Amino acid sequence: MKYVSIALRALLTLAFLGAGGAKLAGVEMMVATFDAIGVGQWFRYVTGIIEVGGAILLWLPRRQVLGASLLGATMVGAVLAHLFILGAAEGVPAVILGLICSAIIYLHRDQINETLGRTA
Repeated sequence: MKYVSIALRALLTLAFLGAGGAKLAGVEMMVATFDAIGVGQWFRYVTGIIEVGGAILLWLPRRQVLGASLLGATMVGAVLAHLFILGAAEGVPAVILGLICSAIIYLHRDQINETLGRTA
């Protein structure tokens, strides 16, 4: 399972560094998307920081669950934005990335209690 985790984390890292970097760089498509959502451009920056930060957390020891959870929560928001504002058909990549985040959480489920501050 170690190699499955590495492959999935690498895939997510590429996707989220690209998407988060585009948001932080102010790529025109990202600016237009967040204009359409209507919450303001500050939210684009917050989302970009979460995406880049989550991708980094995927590679830190015992932080995979935290990173995948942050990225997964971001994908829940992306799916909702697509369903209710942007158009449902374009939300398929967010669903797929969210499922990959869920798989990483499952593969590293031994970290959940530690991440939540519980002792087993």
